[in-house]
Parts: sequence; C-alpha cells; structure tokens
Amino acid sequence: MTLTQLDYIVAVDTHRHFATAADHCHVTQPTLSMQIQKLEDELGVLIFDRSKQPVVPTETGQAILAQAREVLRAARRIPELVNESKDNFRGELKIGIIPTLAPYLLPYFIREFVERYPAVSVQIQELVTEQVIEKLKNGLIDVGIVVTPLTENGITEIPLFREPFLVYTAESHALANKSVITPADLQTEGLWLLTEGHCFRNQVANLCGANRPANGANALRYETGSLETLIKLIDKQDGFTLLPYLATIDMDDARRAKIRPFVAPQPVREVSLVIHRSFLKRKLINALRHEIMAHLPPELSTGTRSSTVVGPGLSVVKS
Repeated sequence: MTLTQLDYIVAVDTHRHFATAADHCHVTQPTLSMQIQKLEDELGVLIFDRSKQPVVPTETGQAILAQAREVLRAARRIPELVNESKDNFRGELKIGIIPTLAPYLLPYFIREFVERYPAVSVQIQELVTEQVIEKLKNGLIDVGIVVTPLTENGITEIPLFREPFLVYTAESHALANKSVITPADLQTEGLWLLTEGHCFRNQVANLCGANRPANGANALRYETGSLETLIKLIDKQDGFTLLPYLATIDMDDARRAKIRPFVAPQPVREVSLVIHRSFLKRKLINALRHEIMAHLPPELSTGTRSSTVVGPGLSVVKS
C-alpha cells in the first residue's frame, strides 16, 4: 500500500469518475486504474462499485476512503512542519466563503493578505454552508468562512466577530414609518428571502416566523441567492428584508434612508473560520485570521457579550 494509491482512490471518490480522477492526478487512466486494482487485490476487497455510473464506493470502501483521507492529511503535515519551523509562508490556501459574506467581507482584507504573503497562492470559492462542510471533510478546501454555530462532527469553529442585522424596507412599506424595529414588527407582509440552501434565509426566517410564506400575498415569487438583487427588488417593488451589517456599509444616502435598526436586544450572527479537526496549514490559517481581524470595521468585534442563540448562527445580544 502506498500514499500514491491512497491519493488515487481519494481522487476517484471525489470526482466519481476514473478519467477525471486521472487528469486530476496527472496520470493516465490505465495507470490510475491499475494502481487501484493492485490496492484492492492487496486488501482483498472492492473499494469501488464499477457497475454504477457515476462510480460509487462500496460500504467497505467508504470506511477505507475515510481512513485514507486521514492518512494523506497526516502525510502532508510533515513538510508543513518543516515550513513552519522556517517561518516559511508558501503554498496554496483554498478558502470557501458563503455568498452573503463574500462580496462584503473579502474586500476588507484579501488584498493585504495577498501582498503580505506573496508566495501563497490563494484560491477562493463562493459556496453555501453545506458545500463548505463537505469540501472541508474531503480535503478540497483548507478553511471556510461561514456563520456559526454548526455543531458538525470533525469541524472546528474559530469565531471572528458578531455582525448585527438591520431591516431594509421600501419607502412605501409600513416599516418605513418606524424609527426602530421590534421582532413583533416583522410579522407583516412583504418579506423577501434568499433561495433555499442559504443559511441567511434560515436566520431571517427564524426572526420573522419560520412558517410564513415569503412576500406574503404578493403574486410575485422570485428566487435569488443575491442580497443585492433583494435590495433592488425592494427599491423598485415593495416589501422588506433583513441585511447583515457589512452589506449596508457602502450604501448611498438614498438606500441608507431605508435602513431601520432593531431595538435592544439586537439580533446578530456569528461569523467564524471553520476547519477540519486534522487541518493542515495552521500558520497560514492563523495568518488569515489575523489579517481579517486587523482590517474589520471598528464596530465589529468578537467581544465577550453574553448572548442567547435563537436559531442556527443567530444570537440576540443581551449586554
């Protein structure tokens, strides 16, 4: 059994296709297939069910693949230990970030991070939270930037900051007549939500009422993964939505006039780095955390304020 063989079976499991896995490993498909066959012969079991398309691991294969990923992580940690002992910041850093954070948080720190560590190749993917978790567990990204808590086995959370929620309302909506918003005020029609799969949708639904339909009696139904699209719909149509604080910072005066804060206790979401329990690239990830914290708007901080969790990734600040 070799590390190369383990790398090949993990590639097939990731891509669920022998030819694609071979391309990823920079070998020919016959070479990859032969090495996997040798490993299966040595172990006396089938790792993959080749009768299915796409190819899937057998039940025993799933256990072998989980262990193979752990072994490969441990092996990759050895050269990292050498680099860390030399304070050598180089290599790749693959980051997954959710869409309701990416356009608002990345501009604060990413240029400075790249300039400070020019030997690091940074790759960023916009992913919903479930994809971040899956890719972390499969070793396809190094770190995620998501809203927590997740309470996922094998995933470690490193809190960064708490971000307040604000209400964005059309001028014609009843909420525009209020200077501050209470949770009871949200039980009104006209709520715009992101599509299913976005954690921000679930957080807003927890505040506004999980069982209510979006847009109330409005005949228009529109699904989007973009907060900016929701803002434009409200500008041109009617209704309201909730926005995270960072999404409102660069708004012009006309849009700022449509923002309403919450009364205390204020709802917030916790933003964190998430890593696999056997994560690699410790120094790079610590450097990433430092760069984010150093360039946040001063209004945002981790703080030590007590809070009560009222939904996934959502808290109410009490003091």
